[in-house]
This record gives sequence, structure tokens and C-alpha cells, in this order.
Amino acid sequence: MLRVGLTGGIGAGKSEVSRRLVAKGAVLIDGDAIAREVVRPGTPGLAAIVAEFGADVLLPDGTLDRPKLGRIVFNDPEQLAKLNAITHPLIGRRSQELFESAPEDGIVVYDMPLLVENNLGSLHDAVIVVDVPVEVQLERLVKLRGMTEEDARSRIAAQATREQRHAVADYLVDNTGSLADLDARVDEIWADLVKRAAS
Repeated sequence: MLRVGLTGGIGAGKSEVSRRLVAKGAVLIDGDAIAREVVRPGTPGLAAIVAEFGADVLLPDGTLDRPKLGRIVFNDPEQLAKLNAITHPLIGRRSQELFESAPEDGIVVYDMPLLVENNLGSLHDAVIVVDVPVEVQLERLVKLRGMTEEDARSRIAAQATREQRHAVADYLVDNTGSLADLDARVDEIWADLVKRAAS
């Protein structure tokens, strides 16, 4: 199994890259999907979040109000650390289960937003970093996700810097061009990953 970490700043376009890799045959482990799974209603994760942050972080239907929790934690490193202490062990266990169930000869791509922040690059055989300038991140978060500029800036500030991500990259994907440019770059990377997996 070739373990590939895929990361990038919020709004950089990791999901565009992961979709293309899956279309080529990669097995995807989606860190964001796991993060949502471990805090679904009825889970120990959600119960622990409510115990720590109060029932105000729930929507009327009992699900987590992610934007509200985000406003609490992304402006306060201490609160963010409390949230991470709850969710990260749960995410780690679920991720390990998914790795263990993947085919032994597969190329497994773990889409992991906080790979750099949590120093997890060394757990992978290769790391792909999807990169755009901060101004592009801001524009995408405000236009496409409906965030306020303040929320977008605090999310970006809570993540690793571009330089920190570049430092761990085996493959850098500049995602400021066209979709055709992105296709071409993913084609190059996939061809190389296939070679690495075979060797």
C-alpha cells in the first residue's frame, strides 16, 4: 500500500484534486468526512463537545452547529486545543480502521486538512500539497462558502502557513490556473505515484 497525504489550506481545492485521484483509481480517506462522522448525534464525540462547550453549539435538530463552534474555537487557541483533544483521537482511530480495510496493493490518499499542523507528514510515503495564495483562499471562502471575511481570515490564520506546507510537499499543486492545468498536474502526479507503488 502506498500511503499518500493530501493537504492544503482551506479553500485551496483539495477536493478537486482528491476527486481526480479517485477517478484514476486511488482509495480516498476523507478527513473532513471522518471529522463529521465522529460528532454525529448519539456519538461520544458530540457528547464530549456538548459537555465542554455547552448545548448552545447544537442546532434544534440535535446536530452540531459547526459555524457556531468554529466562531468559538478559531479565534481562541485554548478553545481550539480543547476541541482538538476531543476530536483528534476519535478521528485517528477511525482513520486507522479505514487504512486497515484498504486493499494492500492500493494507492490510499488521505485528504487531511491539518496534516502539517499535526506533524503527520512522516506517516505517509508521499505528501501532495494543494496551494493557492491567501488572497485566492479569501475570495473563494467569501464567494463560494458564504463566510464573512473575518471568519475566513481567522480560519486561514488557524492553519499552517504556505511556507510550512511547502516544506513537507513531495508534490506541489498550484491550483490558481484552469481545470485543464489541474488535470495535467494530477496526471503527472498519478503517473509518478503508480511507479512508486509498483517499486
